[in-house]
Amino acid sequence: MTSNTSDSDSHQTQLDAIIIGAGFAGIYATYSLREKLGLKVKTFEAGGDVGGTWYWNRYPGARCDIESYHYSYSFSEELQQEWQWSERFAAQPEILAYLNHVADRFDLRNSMVMNTRIVGAKFDEAACHWVVDTDDGNTQTARYLVSGAGVLSASTLPDVEGINDFSGAVYLTAKWPQQEIDFSGKRVAVIGTGASGIQVITEVAKQAKHLTVFQRTPNYAAPIRNRPNTEQDEREFKQHYPQIRRDARNSFLGVNYPGMLPSALAVSDEERHQQYERAYAAGGFEMFAGSFGDLITNQEANDTAAEFMREKIRQRVDDPAVADMLTPKNYAYVTKRPPLETDYYETYNRSNVTLVDIRATPIEEITPNGIRTSAGDTELDVIIYATGFDAMTGPLLRINPRGESINLADHWAEGPRTNLGLTVHGLPNFFAITGPQSPSVLYNMPLAIEDHIDWLTDCISYMQEHGYQRIESTAEAEDNWVRHSAEIADATLFTGTDSWYIGANIPGKPRVFLVYVGGAANYRQICAEVAQKGYEGFLLS
Repeated sequence: MTSNTSDSDSHQTQLDAIIIGAGFAGIYATYSLREKLGLKVKTFEAGGDVGGTWYWNRYPGARCDIESYHYSYSFSEELQQEWQWSERFAAQPEILAYLNHVADRFDLRNSMVMNTRIVGAKFDEAACHWVVDTDDGNTQTARYLVSGAGVLSASTLPDVEGINDFSGAVYLTAKWPQQEIDFSGKRVAVIGTGASGIQVITEVAKQAKHLTVFQRTPNYAAPIRNRPNTEQDEREFKQHYPQIRRDARNSFLGVNYPGMLPSALAVSDEERHQQYERAYAAGGFEMFAGSFGDLITNQEANDTAAEFMREKIRQRVDDPAVADMLTPKNYAYVTKRPPLETDYYETYNRSNVTLVDIRATPIEEITPNGIRTSAGDTELDVIIYATGFDAMTGPLLRINPRGESINLADHWAEGPRTNLGLTVHGLPNFFAITGPQSPSVLYNMPLAIEDHIDWLTDCISYMQEHGYQRIESTAEAEDNWVRHSAEIADATLFTGTDSWYIGANIPGKPRVFLVYVGGAANYRQICAEVAQKGYEGFLLS
């Protein structure tokens, strides 16, 4: 949609900043811009309350895949000390309670408008402000537009004939109802076996009369090893939080796993196997970020990890034919985001669970009574779509902000173009928190969010001190960042795999690697140097 307000209708700027979304990013942006800079801020949230991802994704089994004490804000030492996480990996209700606590603790709700979606935004050059339309027909203006819309918030459904014809209950993991759903006695299907699918499959199988899983691509899923946090865990974290955060910010994933060795090829077969067994037993992302440092750059090294993971699947699944369907064969380990699980593979040993390979027998149609594949019909009472997101670019393109001479959809027609994964040439005073070509989803999101918002806050402070009202990336700086991001990605194994990291899950989406993989520490240094040089690569006026 486009703005209803023309440039000629522009009026006095109402706000200093408009923020999109009230998840982790929107909450901290509201706090930082309002409390540190004293800006007049209004935050618009499409949901009924704060939480973002954790407001919408309420499906059974939903929990974070970064350890709870890491998956939290670091900006307030008092907040770190007062909040207690009950589990190693917090479930959705606890994360949502935490975000509500933060919003209340810092009195942020009076700057937020709920149940209101931003549907259009245009930069008015003459007035030097953004004109923003909301779905209730209102218009707001602000000097700065800050997107905290998230990177995994634009949910998708498969393009299948008859998708609206099913007469039973339909649920989407990304937009789950707030009330509890009872699957007892039901014939349930789950379509999709990514991270959300794996979590919901494990839980629904415990209730359903029969569960049929429709899988397109198997995943290398590792055990999460969740457990209750102990008093000793809490003491350790709270006593050492400053050092823990420093170490985390200097690690690849935003969680420091000190047991990593440089190369899977520099040790004996026995040592390598022991390292993998240790990491697999430790749980979480240890297999990815705590085993060997060359798994994403060296195919031969990656092959050793991939085969270890395949053997674990074969050991855990009783039926060799089912195990074979669950075993990835044609892509490198960790080049799709590696899901974490609890008893996922054992779920397929249950007599009430059936796995369908939809590459071998594609879904042809959703019928009123169920799902029809090329092999026949499956009658159902419930269909659950765990079919993922139009990641990274989708949330922004659905708003399609416009500048004087560009709109985002046209500018990104061949893939995202940003400077630092944060700004876009042609869109002045616009900031995309954890946007494409930033570390974002390959890093601990709360820390990535804080890094971006701290940079943004310092940038606006600099502008205020020097009397600037407008900042925009140069075309040259954007070109350089796009090229730099691509060069780093091309030196890894990521670009050789069809994944949502390169938009492969969305028909027609440009195949461009969407994440900066040069490491968060290196990324922060680059961002800091840009600021230290008076925001080199940006035009300020």
